[in-house]
Amino acid sequence: MIIRACRLLPDPGPARTLTYASLIASVGRGMFVTISVIYLREVVGLPPEQIGLGMTLAALFGLFAGVPIGAIADRRGPRGIAVTLGLLAAAVDIGYLFVQNIYGLVIVAGLVSVLSSGSNAARGALIAGSVPKEQQVRTRAYLRSVTNVGWTIGLPIAGIALWAERREVYIAMILATVVLYIVSPLVLLRIAPMEPSAAAKKESKLAALKDRPYLTLTILNALLTVHYQVFNLIIPLWVAGATNAPKWIVAVLGVINTVSIVLFQVRVSRSSASVTGASRAQRNAGLLLAVTCGLYALAAQGTTWMAILILCVGGAMHVLGELLQAAGGWGLSFDLAPAHAQGQYQGLYNTGFAIAEIIAPAALTALIMGWHWRGWMILAGVFLVAGLLVPVAARWAERTRTPQSEDTLAKAA
Repeated sequence: MIIRACRLLPDPGPARTLTYASLIASVGRGMFVTISVIYLREVVGLPPEQIGLGMTLAALFGLFAGVPIGAIADRRGPRGIAVTLGLLAAAVDIGYLFVQNIYGLVIVAGLVSVLSSGSNAARGALIAGSVPKEQQVRTRAYLRSVTNVGWTIGLPIAGIALWAERREVYIAMILATVVLYIVSPLVLLRIAPMEPSAAAKKESKLAALKDRPYLTLTILNALLTVHYQVFNLIIPLWVAGATNAPKWIVAVLGVINTVSIVLFQVRVSRSSASVTGASRAQRNAGLLLAVTCGLYALAAQGTTWMAILILCVGGAMHVLGELLQAAGGWGLSFDLAPAHAQGQYQGLYNTGFAIAEIIAPAALTALIMGWHWRGWMILAGVFLVAGLLVPVAARWAERTRTPQSEDTLAKAA
């Protein structure tokens, strides 16, 4: 899989530099996510409920940082802001070694959340400004593919700490992730800096929030991204509590998902380089995800091997819907954002995803595990309606954009 991903590297230039930076960061992220909860519980001594509460509060701190920091990136240049925020986040990550209670956890994780949210917005603007328009979606596809490769590399490395179960090994692993987090933004210095336009300096810092069509698309995309929580949280609970399938099938579904993203994300993204193609991709994603919900519900009715078969088919359809949803989201977020305000518009689009990540776990658990097949049907309806509405909202957004003036791009009818 790693060899295949290397062959998928984009041509030399900004896109390849962005790919290298993402690969390095994702290796560190895979390591940190794998060990962080165990470190906080076993070494720091925090109870699980405090860890969960602390992480949730931290996520809330960073929730709305993307738009204002993205606006700063538009006005000052995205490369410098992305590098600065990345280095600051790496420095703050060292603070995990000094956490002793939930208050320290909220402070450190909250600062990291704010900096990461702003850095993501700046990197989105960096892609829009340094990569030709027709290659932007493809570049995001490259980045997602190598991110999965990076996680695949980082997970077994982190397993060393979990196997050793020694405080000094956990500390060494966290410091190693900090080094990777430092190297990743420094790689971005290979990209030439971009001078902000006069329009960027005059634009309102809240222009994206006033763009009703774009805001609508952000909400619809957020509804579609709920499928990530379905896969990561609900499927393990559903398999264990409602089906006759063995628990190891969850790992099989994870492998199918990861390998498919690495191998096919770039290919699936080819048709999403235009607003029409991107909106069609999200519409089809909604349809596939709706059918997937039906299959997952059906898995509760079969024998062991029937449940395994249905879950595998559902997992394959799920990842295809995921590939289309991601590709369509990138196309719409880039093409419908004004060139001079990509930072804050990308920040807004990312905020929709972050809100879904915070709300979805509790909502989905109550819906699916409480209402079973009825809950799956309601969720299928949400995916279906959201997917069908995306082309409508995309056409609305296109009508509010005029070729005469870039300034009008940030205004909605």
